[in-house]
This record gives sequence, C-alpha cells and structure tokens, in this order.
Amino acid sequence: MAIAELAPGVRGVELKVKVVEKKDEREVTVKATGQMHRVGEFIVGDETGTIILSLWDEAIDKMEVGGIYEVKNAYVSTFRNSMRLNTGRYGTIEPSEGEFEVNAENNVSDKFVEDSRRRF
Repeated sequence: MAIAELAPGVRGVELKVKVVEKKDEREVTVKATGQMHRVGEFIVGDETGTIILSLWDEAIDKMEVGGIYEVKNAYVSTFRNSMRLNTGRYGTIEPSEGEFEVNAENNVSDKFVEDSRRRF
C-alpha cells in the first residue's frame, strides 16, 4: 500500500516509510483510566506522499528522523479534521533497509482538512 491510497477507516495498513520530521511530544491523560501517556507525532512519507504518524509511549523512542521503517497492521483515523496513521495495540514498526525520495508535496493529512471543509 502507498500513502496516497490511504483513507479514513482503512485498517491492516502495511507501508515502508521514511521519517521526515518529528513534531512536539505531549502528555495526555486517558479519561477511562486516569493514566498519563506520552504522545508523539511524526511526518512520515513514501514516494507518493506524507502523513502524520501518531505514536504512544515507548514507540516514540524507536523512531529517528531520516530512518526507514516498516509499518505493519496500522490503521487510519482522523483527529482534528486531519488524517493520522496509527499503530494502536496490534500494529508494529520495525527498522528497514533501503532509500527513497519522499513526495513532500502530497501531504494527505492536509488534504483531508481541505476536503472536509468542502463538505460542510
């Protein structure tokens, strides 16, 4: 699968991505349990585009800007009118080999915001 093919609600996503940027990390409290967690966002991409990847807790520390990773069993959600790639409980991220250019011109997270504005 390629980033340009992603859409909200898609599950079982398998991609090879390159980390373009690490955004700010924040702490959140889960309402149901009251537990504090770290949430980090990364801009990841492939030859077809980029998307925001949201990671929690120790998964944040596994990612480095410029690194290539295999993302498996991920899903696509929306948060604040922006598409996000998530690994959740069952997804994995593993370091990978290879090199490719990222198409930074096609940010599918931004496009969802634009598309959602047109619907209202």
